[in-house]
Amino acid sequence: MNLNIRWTAALAASAVLLAAPPAFAGSCPAGQGVANLLQGAPTAPLKVTDNVVGSVDLQKEINVDNRDLRLRRLVVQPGGIVPLHSHAGRPALITVVSGSIIEYRSTCAVGIVHKAGDVAMESDGISHWWKNTGKVPAVLLSADVKARD
Repeated sequence: MNLNIRWTAALAASAVLLAAPPAFAGSCPAGQGVANLLQGAPTAPLKVTDNVVGSVDLQKEINVDNRDLRLRRLVVQPGGIVPLHSHAGRPALITVVSGSIIEYRSTCAVGIVHKAGDVAMESDGISHWWKNTGKVPAVLLSADVKARD
């Protein structure tokens, strides 16, 4: 294959990837949007690793004091739990890289299934927790804005 054909194929593949919008998930099914107190929700992590891949000091970048934009990689093993937490003042986008996972959210009466390729938006002070009920690890990338400790 000559260089021009390879270049054209690579350019076409890139255009397809860039043009495809992400699949936004995290929407509560119709008729299930209610206040959910999440009573009895787990408060401790189980079978999950959470590693910071990188972070950006937002003071230096856009003059926002005491906040970082960070990217984390979470691996939730089968039966694993990301415990109850809030997103008050901490917006985030979660991409499911592989596997699937169920989110239990303070604004929904039922669990929300997130599959590979889905993007979930976390904002507006929601509280939620996640559980991997599948047979394979769920790998997530989480980009969030967090106050420095």
